[in-house]
Amino acid sequence: MTKVLVTGAAGFIGFHLAKKLLDDNFTVHGLDNLNAYYDPKLKDERLKILQKSENFKFTKADLSDEKAIDALFEQEGFDVVVNLAAQAGVRYSLEHPRQYIKSNIVGFENILEACRHNRIKHLIYASTSSVYGANKSQPFSTDQPVEHPLTLYAATKKSNELMAHSYSHLFDIPTTGLRFFTVYGPWGRPDMALFLFTEAMIKGEPIKVFNKGEMWRDFTYVEDIVESIKRLIPVIPKASPDFDPNNPNPSISTAPYRVFNIGNSTSVKLLDMIEILEKKLGIKAKKNLMDMQLGDVPSTLADVTDLVEAIDFKPQTTLEEGVGAFIDWHQTYYR
Repeated sequence: MTKVLVTGAAGFIGFHLAKKLLDDNFTVHGLDNLNAYYDPKLKDERLKILQKSENFKFTKADLSDEKAIDALFEQEGFDVVVNLAAQAGVRYSLEHPRQYIKSNIVGFENILEACRHNRIKHLIYASTSSVYGANKSQPFSTDQPVEHPLTLYAATKKSNELMAHSYSHLFDIPTTGLRFFTVYGPWGRPDMALFLFTEAMIKGEPIKVFNKGEMWRDFTYVEDIVESIKRLIPVIPKASPDFDPNNPNPSISTAPYRVFNIGNSTSVKLLDMIEILEKKLGIKAKKNLMDMQLGDVPSTLADVTDLVEAIDFKPQTTLEEGVGAFIDWHQTYYR
């Protein structure tokens, strides 16, 4: 059985991935620092579910703790690493920038060094659709340059892609970066729009709708995200014979390095998402229409052509299905 380290295992995507891998008979080692960025109880409850499996082991540690990371890799002998631990959140980065450097830069460097010295067969790591930043041409393609991030969060994730490429080139470590597009679903993060809207509507409070509702997002259901990651585990990157150094494609390389978008390839207006939420809850939302927030972008849409070619799978859960699943979970969990 493949032994996989999932960092951020008590987090939203990490929990869903660890559970899927355990269901498919992988051996999973979870790592998380269980910080208080949002309600730690939610993380504890996710962790309890994972710990029901005899194939799951957990270590509480921070990615920025070099000694702890080195010791873990030496002791456990992982085959594959999926790095999902990070300081998330675009808006939080405006007020707490050093947290992003500590977790997303220093922490990721510790992961790269541990992979280098422990013969990891494949490193998969989370990037973000936010790296497209000021890009306007849509759908966003991994063939496009991403040189204009609009937030420090996006800049740290772009840095992760560059750091991974350098290690792939220097030390022949196969690395795959994943640019996630607006992930949502059961057990989701309380700081994200769907969760915030649901909580406010149930309490009869107004919801904050930025850019006067003229926001479009490629909402991607979490189960589609983790199915894609699972299928990518055995797809080990290799040097591409198609790479042209005179006209370099950012998504491939002469090193064992790849980057993929994972999105639903459908851009939905935020007001339409709210309408779906209203129907599911049976509650009319009170909307507080506001200006665009600093660092935000009006629209996202993923081109996943290369992902489909690699794994023969395309995220396709509709927003109606996904929002319904989230509401079912929320009403059960918080009843």
